Amino acid sequence: MPISCSLEVRCLTEEEFEEVDYRVMGHAFASQNELGRLCEEGIYQRDLQARLLADGFRNVQIEVPVTVSHGDFSKTYLIDLVADDAVYELKATEALTSEHQAQLLHYLFLLGVRRGKLINFRPPKVAGRICATSLSPDARRQVKADTARWQDAAPTCATLRQTMLALLADWGAFLEVPLYQEALTHFLGGEQQLVQRLPLHRGGVLLGTQRFHVHGPAVAFRLTAVSEQPEATEAHLRRLLAHSQLRALQWINLDHATAQFVTLTR
Repeated sequence: MPISCSLEVRCLTEEEFEEVDYRVMGHAFASQNELGRLCEEGIYQRDLQARLLADGFRNVQIEVPVTVSHGDFSKTYLIDLVADDAVYELKATEALTSEHQAQLLHYLFLLGVRRGKLINFRPPKVAGRICATSLSPDARRQVKADTARWQDAAPTCATLRQTMLALLADWGAFLEVPLYQEALTHFLGGEQQLVQRLPLHRGGVLLGTQRFHVHGPAVAFRLTAVSEQPEATEAHLRRLLAHSQLRALQWINLDHATAQFVTLTR
């Protein structure tokens, strides 16, 4: 299986999730009231688990492993808390961010469930944010490939494109970009072979070196997930390319259910 979890997590309805969440949040507030707001995340995690089990929850698991695999590549993520099929990501930070929300959505997609919640114990009052999606695993695999602006600038470029499409067919879209990036790097030869620091110049002045994933002679690739104003990202990629010694940059952009394959040349 391309995505596997040691725990079978049922997809709760909105009403079922709200019923569980009401009890969970009550214990989250109680935990902060007793422990204060300066503990590390793991302390709240274990305290919340103990409180929920004492309150009669059937199954409360922490650090639930979810493994994503393709061929001989695999990566395991750990879900902070699953309480009677309700999924939680716990934080002890100044404020919840869009990156935290993206992380939880990534976990929801992997588990194939529709909603989960972020809980932050650091603010003066425990903060919570529900994340929800209507995308099913099957819907995430309906990916359109746009290759109209792609050229094989090196023999390995075809392998890059085909591998990306195979990952999307296996895992679906909408997952975190670093996962696809790590898998592409693995299949194209590994980080030691691909990742290089190349010099950047401006007007003959050496500015330093920049990290690139170089998969062919003077050809690198860049993976993004830009849905708003992709033309602005393209403009900045072209500037980066112009100041490097690369002759081409293969840009793969995951725009919702469309995978855009674009070859940028000097």
